[in-house]
Amino acid sequence: MTVREIRLFGDPVLKSVCDPVKVFDSKIAELALDLLETTTQISGRAGVAANQIGVGLRGFSWNVDGKSGVIFNPRIVELSGERRLVQEGCLSVPGLWHETPRYEYAKVEGFNAAGEPITLEGFGLMAQALQHECDHLDGLVYLDRLEPEERKLAMKNLRATDWFMRG
Repeated sequence: MTVREIRLFGDPVLKSVCDPVKVFDSKIAELALDLLETTTQISGRAGVAANQIGVGLRGFSWNVDGKSGVIFNPRIVELSGERRLVQEGCLSVPGLWHETPRYEYAKVEGFNAAGEPITLEGFGLMAQALQHECDHLDGLVYLDRLEPEERKLAMKNLRATDWFMRG
């Protein structure tokens, strides 16, 4: 198990649609452990998508309300409740938080590291995390979901960071 380095906004892997996992083998089990450790060993992390650690496969870890795990080939099967603006940030966009439209409830189906079907669902932060991480696997970051005026502000704030487009 290894805490892996997080790729930052601007890295092409974050804008790429991830490939589905086809074989659930020891490499996927190792990826699951790395994702889980990368999420749980550093406080304040609600989830990490595989492409955030440079792996173009459909999988993410979550760590919400004292529960954590990994899901592969997740697909959102239900979104419900109101679509509200919630404060959201991202490990790949450090230091920035913006009002992001998210549904109050989300339900996701996929597979654990052994290839067994699992379902994740929740309200509030869990719903937000499920939507956020599934977006990553489709090559989206939360900035892509912002309303136009909020996105303009976010891009201005992004250009003012000490890490964006440096080097």
